[in-house]
Amino acid sequence: MKKIGFIGLGIMGSPMAANLVKAGFDVTVWNRTPAKCVPLISLGARQGESPRQVAASCEITFAMLADPDAAHAACFGADGVLEGIGDGRGYIDMSTVDDKTSCAIATAITKAGGRFLEAPVSGTKKPAEDGTLIILTAGEQSLYDEAAAALDKMGKLRLYLGAVGQGARMKLVVNMIMGGMMISFCEGMALGQKGGLDGSQILAVLDAGALANPMFSGKGPMLLAGDFPTSFPLKHMQKDLRLAVALGDELGQPLHSSAAANETFKQACAAGDADRDFAAVYKVIQ
Repeated sequence: MKKIGFIGLGIMGSPMAANLVKAGFDVTVWNRTPAKCVPLISLGARQGESPRQVAASCEITFAMLADPDAAHAACFGADGVLEGIGDGRGYIDMSTVDDKTSCAIATAITKAGGRFLEAPVSGTKKPAEDGTLIILTAGEQSLYDEAAAALDKMGKLRLYLGAVGQGARMKLVVNMIMGGMMISFCEGMALGQKGGLDGSQILAVLDAGALANPMFSGKGPMLLAGDFPTSFPLKHMQKDLRLAVALGDELGQPLHSSAAANETFKQACAAGDADRDFAAVYKVIQ
């Protein structure tokens, strides 16, 4: 069984790393806040001293970080992955970043003698816990093949999309659509209830027809209760919408509704809901 590193133990990374430990992998974990390593250590993981030490001691190192800045820092910072990678060891960044960030990391890792795969995921906290994420990979084919057993403990579906950057683009497309759907959902729920409709009946109608989907059925009760425990932080959805709109600018693709959705999520962040679940955008729509 290969030695596996895992960097970043937030809402997503912690259950993903836990699934690897439970599957019997020899896992070394690191997090900027060391206390977050404790539950993984209790499961049988080792605690790494730094991203550099994790990358140097493991055959494949995964990272699941909050945004492009965090992904860049883990790789290029002092005691970062770049200082420990080499000799063909693998680095798989599962963070949601833009394609330029992913390509910059890939170039540096390869130049240092390592191999790189981007592997952002579609799914939130519950799929991460259940090992049912959708994993969107691109980069070094040999690393994809070698990491298959570990990837399969974290996800129910993995796709190989080709050159580095394509995984990042696929993830931004998926989250851009999800963010727009959430805005429409919230607006419909707000309109219906202000028009005297029962919120539970709105959800029942949606669930019975062509609009039925896991997001509406999962987030609908949160909207009705006004309670938004975090599964996917609102600030991360706003970040993904921002990156998607920037990609649209780069490629000359108009994204009118997505740009408007981004502004609504920005408003929700400014209202103090950045760390709540992204369904909390409902509060500024009501």
